[in-house]
Amino acid sequence: MHTDIFIFGDSIGFGKYDSRGGWTYRLNEFFETDYLAGGGGEAYVYNLSISGNRTEDILERFESEMRPRFAEKKDTVIVFAIGLNDAAFVHSKKDNWTNFDDFKNNLENLLIKAKNFYDKIIFLGLTATDQAIVDPMPWDLDKSYLDADVKKYDAALRDICQKSGVGYILLYDKFIAGGLKNLLHDGAHPNAAGHQLIFETLRDHLLANKII
Repeated sequence: MHTDIFIFGDSIGFGKYDSRGGWTYRLNEFFETDYLAGGGGEAYVYNLSISGNRTEDILERFESEMRPRFAEKKDTVIVFAIGLNDAAFVHSKKDNWTNFDDFKNNLENLLIKAKNFYDKIIFLGLTATDQAIVDPMPWDLDKSYLDADVKKYDAALRDICQKSGVGYILLYDKFIAGGLKNLLHDGAHPNAAGHQLIFETLRDHLLANKII
């Protein structure tokens, strides 16, 4: 039996602004080389991330993406790396891109759908952004990433994961500790070092908790 790891995310999960394909590529590379060489079993990473996605987008496409790939005879891990776009503040609507209550409802519905496939579910926490650069976002002046909102949405994500008994991996504090200028490409998207940090954090979580 081998393990399939399905990753649902946004542009960060997609690997934008990293020549090596981001943290998801690094994770796949690890399982194809070091993990196997060390006596581990086979693990395959399926990156199903789409730039610009929010929770409502993944909620809409989750089942159609999973059904043709899922097999009960395989061990399955589902990783959600979502929420930063939801937390963005949209000035023209004077609200977050995804309303806070809608965000929480979307997460709870995602968990219901995911548990229909398997119970090994992990959410990556939101990464920190550099508000001085992304308020407003240079690529979309109608939107801003505000520290207070990012922390608020990340806290809601963490609380829902804890109440539902699924994995949550804190990233915000790691990005702050590592230095945003060292880890971010444009104030929001990680650079190569940022993607490496996400990869190492998820890898260590999977191995330490014997999820793989």
